[in-house]
Amino acid sequence: MKTLFITGIGTDVGKTVVSAIISEALNADYWKPIQAGELVHSDAHKVEALISNPHTKIFKNSYALKTPMSPHAAAEIDGIVIEAKKIIIPSTTNNLVIEGAGGLLVPINDSETILDLIKSDYKVIVVSKHYLGSINHTLLTLQELKSRGVQIAGIIFNGNEVKTSERIIEKMTNVPLLGRINDEELITKAVIRKYANLLKPQLETL
Repeated sequence: MKTLFITGIGTDVGKTVVSAIISEALNADYWKPIQAGELVHSDAHKVEALISNPHTKIFKNSYALKTPMSPHAAAEIDGIVIEAKKIIIPSTTNNLVIEGAGGLLVPINDSETILDLIKSDYKVIVVSKHYLGSINHTLLTLQELKSRGVQIAGIIFNGNEVKTSERIIEKMTNVPLLGRINDEELITKAVIRKYANLLKPQLETL
């Protein structure tokens, strides 16, 4: 069984949409350990609403924080301290998709970041989105993962193709491109199914 950790080069780059696509493609379970803000319309709710397969189980957040801020700050407002050791992976015999919060080095407390949630047997998929500065953010994310010895499964680009950016990222990192999600007017179940079918052959080989 695969455990795939979905991280992004920053916030709002499409991690939740990618998580829904991968969950759909692999009939995988889904878990977001830390949710900050939007508790009544959380990322888990969004994934649940977007997938069509009957197999995916949505696991409860380890920490559900009220304020849409960095987890360490949202936790402080809630009067708690997040501890990575208390975030226990759900028990499942299915493939599991784990969605991070924000980018890789987003703090969860005074000494730990999202990166500290990634175990040695996880395979990480990096979601990149094109904007001014995104090459730098993508390279830094991949460099940090490599420096920690983390298994990198590949990159998924979210947004229409920018050949020059993608070519240099692939050339400088030697990290494979797993696929792309083009700009879509609306993200619906049908759109998720379309990309799940497109990405399924690559994902099944990870």
